[in-house]
Amino acid sequence: MSEGRVLIENGALSISSLTLSDGGMYQCVAENKHGIIYASAELLVLASPPSFSESPLRSVLKVLAGSEVTLDCRPQASPKAISLWKRGSEMIQKNERFSVFPNGTLKIANVTKQDGGIYTCIARNQFGSASTAGRLLITEPSRITQGPSSMEIMVGESIVLPCQVTVDPALDVSFSWAFNGQLIDFEHDSEHFERVGGKFAGDLMIRNIQLNHAGKYVCIIDTDVESLSVDAVLIVEGPPGPPDSVMVEEITDSTAQLSWSPGRDNSSPITGYVIQARTPFTVGWQAVDTVPEVINGNTLTATVVDLNAWVEYEFRVLASNNVGMGEPSPASAKTRTEDAMPDTAPTDVGGGGGTKSELVITWEPVPEELQNGEGFGYIIAFRPMGTVTWTRAVISSPVVSRYVFRNDTLPPFSPFDVKVGAFNNRGEGPFSSIVTVFSAEEVPSIAPERVVARSLSASNIEVSWEPIHSSPERVLGYEVVYWEDDTKPETVGKVRISNNSTAVNVSGLQGNTLYYLAVCAFNTAGSGPQSQPVNATTKKPPPGQPPQNVEWTLIGSQLTLQWDPVIALDTESEVTGYVVMYRRHRNNDMYTIITNKTTVELTLSPNDNYVVQIKSLSGGGLGEGSEPIHIHQLSMGAQGSGIGRLNTLTLSRLLVTALVALNAS
Repeated sequence: MSEGRVLIENGALSISSLTLSDGGMYQCVAENKHGIIYASAELLVLASPPSFSESPLRSVLKVLAGSEVTLDCRPQASPKAISLWKRGSEMIQKNERFSVFPNGTLKIANVTKQDGGIYTCIARNQFGSASTAGRLLITEPSRITQGPSSMEIMVGESIVLPCQVTVDPALDVSFSWAFNGQLIDFEHDSEHFERVGGKFAGDLMIRNIQLNHAGKYVCIIDTDVESLSVDAVLIVEGPPGPPDSVMVEEITDSTAQLSWSPGRDNSSPITGYVIQARTPFTVGWQAVDTVPEVINGNTLTATVVDLNAWVEYEFRVLASNNVGMGEPSPASAKTRTEDAMPDTAPTDVGGGGGTKSELVITWEPVPEELQNGEGFGYIIAFRPMGTVTWTRAVISSPVVSRYVFRNDTLPPFSPFDVKVGAFNNRGEGPFSSIVTVFSAEEVPSIAPERVVARSLSASNIEVSWEPIHSSPERVLGYEVVYWEDDTKPETVGKVRISNNSTAVNVSGLQGNTLYYLAVCAFNTAGSGPQSQPVNATTKKPPPGQPPQNVEWTLIGSQLTLQWDPVIALDTESEVTGYVVMYRRHRNNDMYTIITNKTTVELTLSPNDNYVVQIKSLSGGGLGEGSEPIHIHQLSMGAQGSGIGRLNTLTLSRLLVTALVALNAS
């Protein structure tokens, strides 16, 4: 009801320009502080001119050519109005395609392009007339130009399902896709689904296709006048699903018969199976058998061989097809193989050494997974080389790896045939191959002679001696022991050297210190008697003051260095010369020049960087180095000459850049 026609004044309701739609029940509500009352009345509108305010024709009505269209003319009027139709300015007459019904409805059959235009419905009664008009727009049928095709595709691939149409330009078009009867939510499923294409294309892109994307895809095309659809079936081929119900049907000490149910083939026939096993001794699962697909009813079977006895196993099965290997089945129940006699001998059998009157035999213990049963232990057999009778010893611990036979009559360093076997509660297993092991030898009984020691520097003493030629015991090398205080020879340092060497350099010593040194021979039994000790005093330490006031001159590639002489302190070795070290950046090679002067000339290669350092040379060794000089990008073509001076931490420069490093090289 239009508020402009309604007036409420002093409790009275007035309605002007009454229409049929104003009819109905009206209620008056009166309220004060004492309460509220209601009064109702019905308004009946008995007469009204025609009006289309509630049911006008649509301004534009789009209709598919060749279809049937119905135009309703439903004015509000009392008494009932008479309805007439016209197209444009011409009145419509009934014929085989145009029908006007008593209620005013116009029906047009088999609509053509020529039927388009402005249609007006005119309604009249004795109280007046009214009209409503709308445009009828005839459109051509839409046509699908390219639709999706059914196909097979592998897991992980991506595809585009096309859906393209030709549509009358006057129509609006929209696309949607359904998957297995459900509309695809592109926002929620954006990881795999995306609409691609232009205005008249609704192509569907599916990324990284998974097995659950197999099914029927329907492209739905909606326009103002019609709805079309086209569908395709997508078959996704993937690796097989996991087999099920893996069971151990029968087990021996080395075999296990398995059965399982096949999983889904995922649209690609299963070509074979891989059986994997796991034990407490393995890291992860390991393949133990590969079998083709042999089905016995709905169950598959295979026998796994070469298992270890008395080991707890779990099994699982994986299926494969032309796409790849599928996911593994759940693991079977843990099952232990039967026990058996050992079938693996200990490895790395050897030995030797020990003390006098001992024969030491060693081996690598057999891993638990190869012990084949309970009560596992070792049998050690040995005999003097060239004899027939074996001496046997039994060790009942599976983790022991060493046996020592002691006998006072055992000759030193005598060869023995040795072998080691294994046993458990089921019996004895194989022995290892026979190896030769020597009994313990005696320590050398003769001390080296003519021991000489001379100081090389503040930290090095060279010790030499005459080798032992007539010792009845074997000599494997020599050991030099040294100490500072002859009253406390237990404060010892040691240097060992093998083979027949007769000299060794003892390093890491203190400067200007008296050392006592002795030499002894050694073998596997230990060290023999020491020689008479000799002594030597290390030289004074080298000067601690580095060369200073280093100056340089560069002409072309000729570098001239000059520095102040280093004066040694009373507690330091006298300076005998200088060592100039320079390193080329390109190949990192280090070059050294020794001179007894305080100047030197170097020829440098062009187009490279250099680091130069100077150290004093003395009987005690090399002294502290000068601050390194860095010469950057020496170029004869670009730079002619330069001079510089290094005084403590200051370096001047002219044409060639020379930097002082704050850290010593």
